[in-house]
Amino acid sequence: MRIFALALIILLSWLQFELWLGKNGISDYYSVNNEIEVQQLVNEKLLTRNAEMFAEIDDLRQGLDAIEERARHELGMVKEGETFYRLIGEESN
Repeated sequence: MRIFALALIILLSWLQFELWLGKNGISDYYSVNNEIEVQQLVNEKLLTRNAEMFAEIDDLRQGLDAIEERARHELGMVKEGETFYRLIGEESN
């Protein structure tokens, strides 16, 4: 009977070890769960960025206003008949 009880205790100890610390145990579950949460946050940011990019693409395809805005901002272009003024701040010594 002692051997049977000892075998059951050893079996129970091994099963508890596997449950808490073994491969695919509870500790692995929590670590994978945390990785999933981080990846979901990254995915949400990427989805937001993609939505902004698609909106900009649609705007560029549909109208000339977005193209004009980009040309003015990025290339410093000026329309015909406009006067461009550049304000330069004082140099700091």
